[in-house]
Amino acid sequence: MNTTENTNKKGNGIKILFWISTTLIFLFEGVMPALTSQSDLAKEGIQHLGYPLYFGTTLVFFKVAGTIILMIPKFPWRIKEWAYAGFTFDFIFAAISHGAVDGINFQTFFPIIVLAVLTMSYIAYRKISETKSLKL
Repeated sequence: MNTTENTNKKGNGIKILFWISTTLIFLFEGVMPALTSQSDLAKEGIQHLGYPLYFGTTLVFFKVAGTIILMIPKFPWRIKEWAYAGFTFDFIFAAISHGAVDGINFQTFFPIIVLAVLTMSYIAYRKISETKSLKL
């Protein structure tokens, strides 16, 4: 196997990692909140954490926008970087909010798990961006 074939296989693996991890973020942070944000359970959850209802609506708007930015390959890299940063802050503060209100439990760690998926997406995105022969 020559070097070009190894590079192509590695590049395909990075693309697969990117699309799987980014699609999971899209489903968890874009589709699910868009479909459930106006439910009584979601509203109770926002209020339980001490946030006003309008915060939940605003958060869902930016989550949906951010996931669309991550999913569409043609968005400028600088905007994608902002989306990745926004989700990072969102997950960190979600973990802090759950820990502060409910103590340490699964809900405290779930945002960190999703942050790990986001990190995989980001690392794969950067590798693809830095390799001129790879395109999404």
